[in-house]
Amino acid sequence: MNNPLLESFDIAPFSKIKSDHFLSAIKNGISLAKEEINQIVTNPEQPNFSNTIEAMDYSGELLDRVTSVFFNLNSAETNEEIQKIAQEVSPLLAEFSNDISLNNDLFKRIEAVYLQKDEIDLDPEQHTLLRKRYKSFSRNGANLPEDKKEILRNIDKELSKLGLKFGENVLAETNKFEMLLTEESDLDGLPDGAKEAAKEIAKAKGKEGWMITLDYPSYIPFITYAKNRELRKKLSLAFGSKGFHNDDLDNQEIVLKIANLRHQRAALLGYSSHAHYILEERMAESPDKVFAFLNNILEKAKPAAQREFKQLASFAKDLDGIENLQKWDGAYYSEKLKQKLFDLDDEKLKPYFKLENVIDGVFKIATKLFDLHFEETNDVDKYHKEVKTYNVTDANGNFIALFYADFHPRPGKRNGAWMTSYKSQMRKNDTNVRPHVSIVCNFTKPTPSKPSLLTFNEVTTLFHEFGHALHGMLANTTYPGLSGTSVFWDFVELPSQVMENWCYEKEALELFAKHYETGEVIPMELVNKIKESATFMEGMATMRQLSFGLLDMSWHGQDPSSIENVKDHERKVFKETSLYPDVSENCMSTAFSHIFQGGYSAGYYSYKWAEVLDADAFEYFKDNGIFNKEVATKFKENVLAKGGTENPMTLYKRFRGQEPKPEALLKRAGLLT
Repeated sequence: MNNPLLESFDIAPFSKIKSDHFLSAIKNGISLAKEEINQIVTNPEQPNFSNTIEAMDYSGELLDRVTSVFFNLNSAETNEEIQKIAQEVSPLLAEFSNDISLNNDLFKRIEAVYLQKDEIDLDPEQHTLLRKRYKSFSRNGANLPEDKKEILRNIDKELSKLGLKFGENVLAETNKFEMLLTEESDLDGLPDGAKEAAKEIAKAKGKEGWMITLDYPSYIPFITYAKNRELRKKLSLAFGSKGFHNDDLDNQEIVLKIANLRHQRAALLGYSSHAHYILEERMAESPDKVFAFLNNILEKAKPAAQREFKQLASFAKDLDGIENLQKWDGAYYSEKLKQKLFDLDDEKLKPYFKLENVIDGVFKIATKLFDLHFEETNDVDKYHKEVKTYNVTDANGNFIALFYADFHPRPGKRNGAWMTSYKSQMRKNDTNVRPHVSIVCNFTKPTPSKPSLLTFNEVTTLFHEFGHALHGMLANTTYPGLSGTSVFWDFVELPSQVMENWCYEKEALELFAKHYETGEVIPMELVNKIKESATFMEGMATMRQLSFGLLDMSWHGQDPSSIENVKDHERKVFKETSLYPDVSENCMSTAFSHIFQGGYSAGYYSYKWAEVLDADAFEYFKDNGIFNKEVATKFKENVLAKGGTENPMTLYKRFRGQEPKPEALLKRAGLLT
C-alpha cells in the first residue's frame, strides 16, 4: 500500500490520507526514530553537544510530523475509526517515549555532556537545550532501578489510554444531547440569527422545528437570551453534567484513576505530588507559590464578586421575581443588567463583527505591529472544505509560515478553541525551516440570510488563538524542541492573552469593525461602551477562573487516594469560591478536558498568571502607543521569536525592562480599591 505519510512531504497531504494509513506510518516513524536514537547511543566518538544533544533534538522528525497530523485530526475532524486508532497508538507512543527516557546508555551520554556544561562553549539556546534534555531524563525515570522503570512504563501507558477515553466521552456527550423545540414561543428572547441557526441545525438533522445543542455557538445564545427559564435549566444541566451520568460515557472513575496514577508516577520519581513534579519546570516553581498567587487574587476579587452577585440577584428579583438565582440564570440576567447599565448587548455589536472582517482585522494588526502579510491560497491541501489557508510573508516577501484556520463547529470537532502546529520551525542544514501553524475554533456559522457574525467574546477568542499562532509563526530558533510555543506552560498564554487587548482599542477596532451591510465603521459610542463594560462582572469572572485553578490544584497538589467521590470533593473545593447554589446533577471535573485530557494538569492557574504578564505588557504598549513599532519589535524579538531558548522571566525583562507587576492586572480588572 502506498502510504502518503511515509513519502517525503512538506505540506500535510490530507486529501491522500486514509485512516488506515496512520497506524503503519506511526509504527514506521517509531522504528525510524529508534534507529536514530541507536545511532546516537552507539556512536564511538566521545559524547559532545553536537553528536548527542543536538542529534537527539533533530531525531524523530517523521514521527513528529505524522503524529501531529493524526492527533490534530482526532481533535478537529475525528470519527470512530480515528478514535479506535488513537486508543491503539497512544500506548505505543507512551512506550516509545519511555524507551527513550529510560534508556540508560543514552542517559549516560547526555549526563556526560551535562557534567561538562561549564567547560564547553555553548550559547544561551544550547545551554537551555542541554539543561532541558538532561532534566527531562532525570525527571522521567532515567535514574530509577529497572523494576521501577517497568512500573513507570505501565503507568504511562495507562494514562495515555485514560486521557483519550476521557476526551472521547466528553465529545460523545456533547454530540448526544439535542433539544428540539417545536413551539416558536420557546425561543422568545433569542436573537433572529440564533433562531435561524437553530432551524438550520434541525433541518440538517432531518427534523422540523429548532434544535439547540451543547456546541458553544448554539448553547451560549440560548443560555444568554432565552426567556424560558425551564429550558435554560434543562440546557444548563445537560452542559454541566457531561461525563456524570453513571453510564458508559461516565468519567468519574477515569478522573479518580488519572489523578491517582499521576500521583503514583510523581511519587515514583521522588516528588511529593504531581503538582510538585510539574511546577519544577514552570515560572511558578512550586505548589506553595501557586496557592499563594491564587489566594492573593482571590482575596482581592472575592469582595467584588460577592457585591456583583448580590447586585445580580437583586436585579433578577426586581425584574422577574426570581427568589434564588441559579447557574442557568447567570448569563441571562448578566446580559439584561449589562444592557440596562451600558445600553449594550451582543446583538448591537455582532453586525460589526463579520468573521471575514475580523480575520482581515487581526491580519492588519499583525502587519502594523510585526510587518507580516497574509495571502489566502487555495493551493494547499485541507482536511475539510471549511478550512482556510494563508501564506504568511514578511515586509521583504520572505516566506514566514503557512497558516491554517478552521472556524465552525462540526460533529467530529471537539468544543473550544486551540492553536496547534503541523510543522515546527528550526534551523537545519543552513536552512531556516518555516512552520505550519493552525488555529481551530467553534464560532457562529453563517445562515442563509446572514454571514457569520461573531459575538464580542468570539472576537476576543479569535485574537487569543491568533496570538498563539504568532508565537508559532514568528519562531526563530535553532532547535525544534525550543521553538514557538515550546515554553514554560505558564508563559505560553502571554502572546495569546496580550493580543486580546487590541479588541478594546478604538484605533484597532476602526481597522475591521465595520457593519456587514452598510460598511459603516463601529460608532465611537459603541467603542466607549465596549471599554466601559470591559470590567462588568469582572469579580465574578475572576472568581470562576480561580475556582478552576484551585480545583486543578486540589486534584494534583496532594495525594488524591483518599478522594472517593468526585462530586463530594468538588463541593469542598468550591466552598470558598462558589456564589451560586450547588447543582447536585452537575460535575465540573468529569468534563474538565483542560486538565484531564489537555496539558493543563497542575497548570490551569497559568491563565491568571499570564494575565498578570499580559496586563503589564500591554500597559507598556499603551504608554507608548498601541502600534508603537519599537515596543512591538522588542516584543517580537524577545518573546515571540525566542520560544523557550531562555528562562521566560529573562526574556520578559529584556522586553519590558522590569518584572511584571500584579497591580497592572488588578487595575485593568477594576479590582484595586
